[in-house]
Amino acid sequence: MSKPIGYFTSYTANDGSLLESLQEEYGPSFERMTNREKLFLISAIASQLCDQAPGRCRDEIYVVGHQINSSLPMNDKEGLIEALINQVRWGRSLCDTEVLVLPMKQTH
Repeated sequence: MSKPIGYFTSYTANDGSLLESLQEEYGPSFERMTNREKLFLISAIASQLCDQAPGRCRDEIYVVGHQINSSLPMNDKEGLIEALINQVRWGRSLCDTEVLVLPMKQTH
């Protein structure tokens, strides 16, 4: 069972917000939207947030995106969307100003 949008957002009942309007139109868990419509909204929101984020993507991330889209089954892609959203919202990320330093390989 999906949680209502108020669980994930600042929506409170009778606040007159866009979130309230969306919940009234499409249901508390967006059950009156198709999966395609939900995926479109995920894409639209993610695209705008990406455009507003500082820095740029490393070239290898474009390759990773292609690999994911061409190789993974749908349920793994959906799982990755969920995992990435969780990391964007609650996890730690490499800052755009940090330099990624990998541990040195031990040679014997």
